[in-house]
Amino acid sequence: MSILCGIDEAGRGPLAGDLVMAGCILREEVKGLNDSKKLTAKRREALFEQIILHAEYHIVKFSAKEIDEIGISQCLTQGLKAIMQNLEADEYLFDGNSTYGVKGLQTMIKADGKVAEVSAASILAKVTHDRDILEMAKKYPQYQFEKHKGYGTKLHIEMIKKYGYCDIHRRTYKVKALEPTLF
Repeated sequence: MSILCGIDEAGRGPLAGDLVMAGCILREEVKGLNDSKKLTAKRREALFEQIILHAEYHIVKFSAKEIDEIGISQCLTQGLKAIMQNLEADEYLFDGNSTYGVKGLQTMIKADGKVAEVSAASILAKVTHDRDILEMAKKYPQYQFEKHKGYGTKLHIEMIKKYGYCDIHRRTYKVKALEPTLF
């Protein structure tokens, strides 16, 4: 029987927080898996606990500083390689349509909703990302990270305008609403 390692990420698009990538090989079936974005936070948390009991997994994080220094694509490349080096499988399947130049990797659009191992990786990445950003919300309460998880919502942009950037903001991400006007 072929061993499949599913890989997904969470936190590629936010203006703040880590990029979290997870690889997962299921040893036993975990019921109720789906794309993490289609599950409630409570359901993701419950599934997270089941996944770590019934899987081999590897989680990689890149800080805002690392993302700013080497770029999101290079972080994704390094994360994919780290997962493949740490989890031995016959096949590696990454959610999306790009291998980021990593050899021996297959991709599938919306794999996080179609393939159990990728769904599990999606949940591992999302729960880890959200737990981390909620910890940051305690350290930087003025940004209200618990409400937007670092994404570029109207509230978050207003908080950046009011307080400036903090240590977990990605400074290389360009946000039109934060750029100075020419008029």
